[in-house]
Amino acid sequence: MTVPFWVIEPADDRPRLVHVNATATGGGVAELLSGLVPAQRARGTNAAWAVTGGNAEFFAVTKYLYRLLHGQVAAAPLDDPEYLAVYRAVLAGQAPWFLAHIGPGDVAVLHDTQTIGLAPALRAAGARVVWHCHVGAEIPSERGPGAVWRALAGELAAVDAVVTTLPQFAPPGVPDGRRFVAAPAVDTDAPKNRELAPGEGAALLDEVGLTAARTSPRAAIVQDAPLPRDARVVVQVSRWDPLKDMVGVVRCFAGLPPDVHLVLAGTDPSEVSDDPEGRAVLAEVLRVRAELPPAERARVHLVSLSMRPPEWSALVVNALQRRADVVVQKSLEEGFGLTVTEAMVKGRAVVASAVGGIRLQIADGENGVLVDPADTAGVRRALARLLDDPALRRRLGEHARRSATARYTMRRLADDYARVAAPDAAGATPPAS
Repeated sequence: MTVPFWVIEPADDRPRLVHVNATATGGGVAELLSGLVPAQRARGTNAAWAVTGGNAEFFAVTKYLYRLLHGQVAAAPLDDPEYLAVYRAVLAGQAPWFLAHIGPGDVAVLHDTQTIGLAPALRAAGARVVWHCHVGAEIPSERGPGAVWRALAGELAAVDAVVTTLPQFAPPGVPDGRRFVAAPAVDTDAPKNRELAPGEGAALLDEVGLTAARTSPRAAIVQDAPLPRDARVVVQVSRWDPLKDMVGVVRCFAGLPPDVHLVLAGTDPSEVSDDPEGRAVLAEVLRVRAELPPAERARVHLVSLSMRPPEWSALVVNALQRRADVVVQKSLEEGFGLTVTEAMVKGRAVVASAVGGIRLQIADGENGVLVDPADTAGVRRALARLLDDPALRRRLGEHARRSATARYTMRRLADDYARVAAPDAAGATPPAS
């Protein structure tokens, strides 16, 4: 098990705002913090970023809580009062490290269920504790979230503020004055989003082996032949996670015109320590792809990217999204969907599920297309419509770029956090966008 460590240390001895999450690379929270902490420092905040440790049993519990928040599993394990014992023991063993660095006058921002177990100790040490829950689903509490809130009642009682993307994602037992709403943001200057030089994107896709007959030690490509340079391309970039429905994307793709290719890309699941389901999801996608008729299978390309170094994989994702004629995000549930924001920033036409935080970003027919993720034929029709209408793609993509770059900036999120972290912040709700 790894031990806690600084990703970005405090700049000086002033009161600190310390973000705490479970991974330094891979996943939306790590990407968010890599841009947010510098933006907060530019604002004058002594912001820092630390990462907790964990083991396989710990992350199995936190993944279960994640799935329970989405109503995907039964709540029965939480009937055992000892079920969370390992989770709490792992974090209790790391609490002394955090208490040595966070104390009275400081603010600790704990991200997602992997870290909320630190709340009681940090609150007792005199820090202001903020819990930022990035996930959620628009489902009745009794389908799963309610069990999580009951199980974590002691931890929730120790937080001074809860931040969610949508108001309905917040635990109902948290008083209104301690609930805040803040949409995530993207760093347009980061490797994943910056403009690419002429030829840079094509060279990256050649290097990774997607468009050229070569191999890379930093990527695993599954394809019958390289992606043709003149093909029309649909791309989804996601974790290998059941809720991202990569299997469903493959099934929607079947039946599109024969010059259209699909690229599904995600982080190498062996490198994502806090998501133990990744390998199984990738295996299921491989199985479904293998069952396609040969002509359709040849048009489905799978890309698993190493995060070592993270800048390189971010540039490859940038190149993939810019290569796409249409970006799809067929999530079954989505707290926000930063991959949608990233595609919008690049001026791509996006087909995305009308769920959760995606609906904050896309106005159907204005800056993208919203679909029912359960309607396979409907998703296919939406993809076909955009693929066959370049003018519509350009119009939606330009409107997407304008709206995303105006609304989802790191500067805006840093301002939101300044209000949440203030000692007298009770009752103040930052804007959702």
